[in-house]
Amino acid sequence: MWLSAVHKRCLHTSLRLLKKSPKTLKGRTTTAQHWLFRQLNDPFVKASHDLNYRCRSAFKLLEIDDRFDILRPGYSVVDCGAAPGAWSQVAVERVNSNGKNTDLPCGTVIGIDLLNIASLDGAHFLSSHDITDPVTHARILELLPNKQAHVILSDMAPNASGFKEMDHEKLITMCFTLLDLAERVLQPEGTLVCKYWDGIFAPKLQEKLSDVFSGVRVLKPKACRKDSAELFFLARMYKKPAK
Repeated sequence: MWLSAVHKRCLHTSLRLLKKSPKTLKGRTTTAQHWLFRQLNDPFVKASHDLNYRCRSAFKLLEIDDRFDILRPGYSVVDCGAAPGAWSQVAVERVNSNGKNTDLPCGTVIGIDLLNIASLDGAHFLSSHDITDPVTHARILELLPNKQAHVILSDMAPNASGFKEMDHEKLITMCFTLLDLAERVLQPEGTLVCKYWDGIFAPKLQEKLSDVFSGVRVLKPKACRKDSAELFFLARMYKKPAK
């Protein structure tokens, strides 16, 4: 199973102890009630609080890493769309970038977002930075040991417009920009994980990823909501273009 024993116990406890309070729903709009009801009954929300992760999305990366072993002590990781920092928290733990385990190599975690990201021990955050900006690329290279990353992570997404097809296309476009970043910073045989929303442009992205990575998988971690179009591409063994 993808969850560690600690995570499993936390989720089982959350399901057993989580209470629904009608008082918290009183006076709220139908949409707000639906959101709150879903949050109150979501074991990953409770587990993220219990384990001090900044949001439930941490469990998506935990599952991916537990299954495919993409984050190892000593690795350098670039986390795109990092706010509020949950994926960076996972990366810090797995690559030992805070140096807590003195018996293991110490890695590097760099998080980038247009939004502000609260500081985190073991991570370098570039808040108010555009991942498509060459200036941001240059700053990332300055922070990376040997100017190369082992892994690029992306949980970024555009602000939702309410039009699924438009939002899907925007996110796919954002994912394509990661290939420019990979060409600048990802080492040969490196790994890319990127979130996308399923739709008509997803095959085009998968085809492009397959051109520059030896293996591409489609993943839907258990922490993704069942009614969500959210999926992830796991692209491995980067074939870095010759300069």
